[in-house]
Amino acid sequence: MGKAGNVAFWVLQVLLALAFLAAGGVKLGGVSVMVQEFETIGLGQWFRYLTGAMEVGSAILLLIPGMAGFGALGIACVMAGAIVAHLTRLHTPPAAPILLLVLALIVLLGRRSQIATRLRPQPEAR
Repeated sequence: MGKAGNVAFWVLQVLLALAFLAAGGVKLGGVSVMVQEFETIGLGQWFRYLTGAMEVGSAILLLIPGMAGFGALGIACVMAGAIVAHLTRLHTPPAAPILLLVLALIVLLGRRSQIATRLRPQPEAR
């Protein structure tokens, strides 16, 4: 990837990070709309805290050089769950989670080497 591509990925990563810091913060802060939404989902408020923590944690990873692939993977997982929740429990169009999933997958594909590098077995030191 060239310099322009790297800059483009960083811009996307920062935008996603800002969006998910806000979204996760609202969930963790117990804003009444989120409390009600997770009540409708029916898994309990612990799930709101888990989702918010995953969003904030993934957003932070997006901003750490070499860890953005893991952040994008976390966001992709949360958005896949959000799509299912919108379709099965909330009965609302999942347009926003689909868009965010696509953006996260773009970052994930662009930063997949970061995941491969970290998961590759390291030679034993002698």
